[in-house]
Amino acid sequence: MTDFWHTSGHHFLDRDDSGGYVVTDDFLKVYLARPELIPPPDACAAERALHAALTADPRRPIAASKIADIADADARVNWEVLIGFRDFLLQHKTLEAAYLDLMRRGVGRTPPLFINQLVHVILRNALEGVDDPVVLRAGELFFRPQRVTLHDGALIGADEETIGGIGTAPVSPLVSMLGLPPEAAIEMLNDDNAAGYWQRSDRFDMALDLSGGRAGLAGLAKAMERWVGHLLGVAVTIEGLTELRDTPLSWYVGLDAEATLMGNAMWRGEELDDNAKARVVGLFRLSFRDPHVMLEKVRGEPVYLVLAMTNEHLIRMKPQNLITGLPVKHLEAVT
Repeated sequence: MTDFWHTSGHHFLDRDDSGGYVVTDDFLKVYLARPELIPPPDACAAERALHAALTADPRRPIAASKIADIADADARVNWEVLIGFRDFLLQHKTLEAAYLDLMRRGVGRTPPLFINQLVHVILRNALEGVDDPVVLRAGELFFRPQRVTLHDGALIGADEETIGGIGTAPVSPLVSMLGLPPEAAIEMLNDDNAAGYWQRSDRFDMALDLSGGRAGLAGLAKAMERWVGHLLGVAVTIEGLTELRDTPLSWYVGLDAEATLMGNAMWRGEELDDNAKARVVGLFRLSFRDPHVMLEKVRGEPVYLVLAMTNEHLIRMKPQNLITGLPVKHLEAVT
């Protein structure tokens, strides 16, 4: 078996002619299975009726008055957010187009949880056909925070939720639907156990070596190439670097909030202090295979990517920065 990331919900989706994911009723019903939206035993009749109506027809138009009739204030907010998000998805041809629009216009009230779920399933589409478990494991950084530890001279990343023991409150209701274990033991991904990634990909219980020059960051580079190509329709090559020394930053992209601050400092010609240098996890050079897609002022110049961790040793990657931050003449290919 070489399928992976069932919890993304990809098997509930269809594809259009361009390969983008098309929303289906079954995919929308997954949101209705979230604990926040299943009416509790003491829910009012209006809330129970709304949930039942959408379970039967998840595309059913919902008037604001139907939500206003719900007695519980928190439940009203949850339903307002869900219906707004559902309607936003249905306005677009594909999930990819919806995500691009969301990143361009601003996320507004969209919960980070929903955005991460979009990234999860879109990246699943982008990585279709990849047979290297290291690339797939590295791709988990796109939508799941990682805790970084230095062990025997290696920089090890492990899933923050998994090591935190938050198995009782899974991010996706599909975790429960698929009968996955609520807690898992962390194991380092290596040549000996890589073949087992496919069966356990939804457990997020394999740690990854993120040391410079090793397979983990090379895998992340491949995942980023796929992500950019899938969403922007441009071919890029991304290679890992061990350092930036006397390198003019014609263009750079911070892959997280910390790295963006560091990149801004370097852009201003400031020297990073020892703390900042120690928190840099990955450096990459991105090249466009067709330089003509780039903005003229930096055409042919490499783009540098920086990934960093917080002072608390957490990586919170922002894959949208690869979409909105690159010097591409046309910011999206998906419509």
